[in-house]
Amino acid sequence: MRAAEIAERLYGHKSGNGYMVHCPAHDDRTPSLSVRDGSDGRILVRCHAGCEQSVVIAALKALGLWPEQQKRQRTIVATYDYTDESGALLYQVVREEPKSFKQRHPDGAGGWIWKKHPNQVLYRLREVRENPIVFVVEGEKDVEKLREHGFVATTNAGGAKAPWLPQFTDALRGREVILIPDNDPTGRQRAATIARALFGHVASLIVLELDDSKDIAEWFERGHSELELITQLEAFSNAG
Repeated sequence: MRAAEIAERLYGHKSGNGYMVHCPAHDDRTPSLSVRDGSDGRILVRCHAGCEQSVVIAALKALGLWPEQQKRQRTIVATYDYTDESGALLYQVVREEPKSFKQRHPDGAGGWIWKKHPNQVLYRLREVRENPIVFVVEGEKDVEKLREHGFVATTNAGGAKAPWLPQFTDALRGREVILIPDNDPTGRQRAATIARALFGHVASLIVLELDDSKDIAEWFERGHSELELITQLEAFSNAG
């Protein structure tokens, strides 16, 4: 069901990027109901005569002019491969728009099982194992941004509230770790949790907070450079 179909059934006319139709919720002699297609696939309605939206939708449903459930169509905009140490794919984190994240892993027959994989690993695990200095950030986008600038970085799937597992600490054992939290309370809490888990297991640990950006991806997008990042880290180390 689209806005044009509703307009045709209710003798409406084109108006801007939508339609004006006779509102079925009241005795509407002059079209007062605006109907248009939303950018997310939903139908948007508003009665300019003052009918409550719930009443309008109920009237449209009674006429068979409203889908029982409007689902926002989701589009995959990015996939992030999580592999074992040999580089074999274990699972993917899938980013969709409207913004959401899901996990899926191969079903062995060319398809996907849309569930969390039982063997959770760090993102870019092979690179983590091969390098002595590793950045830990909150999301895959931040990892990829750091990699664009020549750094080795990792994260864990599931966002800030996902648990930090013992195998993550083991993968970073003996390395120099730079932890860059997202600039919000949840991000800082996550950083504190990870720092406690890593303490005593890594060669060194720096927690670097970015005051002018919400995360490292935005920090680079604001025009900062890898040289600035290195300078900050050196100043942090010297101060310590």
